Amino acid sequence: MNHNLAMQLREGTQKSHALAENTAFMKCFLKGIVERDPFRHLVANLYFIYSALEEEMRRHAHHSVVGTMYFPALERVPQLEKDLAFYYGKNWRGGIMASSAGLHYIERIHQVANQNPSLLVAHAYVRYMGDLSDGQALKAIIRSVLELPEGYGTAFYEFDDISTVEARRALKGQYRDALNSLPIEMSLVRQIVDEANVAFRLNCNIVNELEPLVKAAIGEHVFDLITRQDTPGRTEYHHRSPTVSTELVSSVTV
Repeated sequence: MNHNLAMQLREGTQKSHALAENTAFMKCFLKGIVERDPFRHLVANLYFIYSALEEEMRRHAHHSVVGTMYFPALERVPQLEKDLAFYYGKNWRGGIMASSAGLHYIERIHQVANQNPSLLVAHAYVRYMGDLSDGQALKAIIRSVLELPEGYGTAFYEFDDISTVEARRALKGQYRDALNSLPIEMSLVRQIVDEANVAFRLNCNIVNELEPLVKAAIGEHVFDLITRQDTPGRTEYHHRSPTVSTELVSSVTV
């Protein structure tokens, strides 16, 4: 099929990227403002989001569209479980819950899985391409700011089977090729792009719920100074990390 879904998704979500990187949480994050309590709440939401997504991707692994985009090497739930044990302790399962916005995202994933499974491709794209693109840069920020012990607290950003830059780049290429090979018509392409924008909006809602926690941790004045300016196009993080592209936004904004 000559629909070039990978390009359609990239171009069709540019505005959503810009909105996501201009959330207050993301602005603070990229300036090195990472507070432990808001961050562990984010990790908890990520756990529930990925649990829903990966459950549905496995359930539809033989679907003509979803099955092509099922990449087991990208699954994040086992890694998130390691991080939750670090941030919440060994009884973490009883100490976490999805936020209101997180529950809405989970509901959406199950809804599309039941009504139009092909749209799961949109949710997988938003999550995994962001994870592969700049997860290492995010990991560096988190580890430096929170002063984490070696080997703890950032398992989410680690891919055991694709640990090098070259391996991640190759897998991204395979992922885009798989998107472009999907046996779908342009009407479904448009639906998938629309759903990717829905996913970005749901992501933003989750980090927006974390704003009060960030503001309480750093103070209202500092929070306002950091978040008052919008950032057009690419976001650059100059303090402890090289330039970070907009694709990383989905890595941290759920």
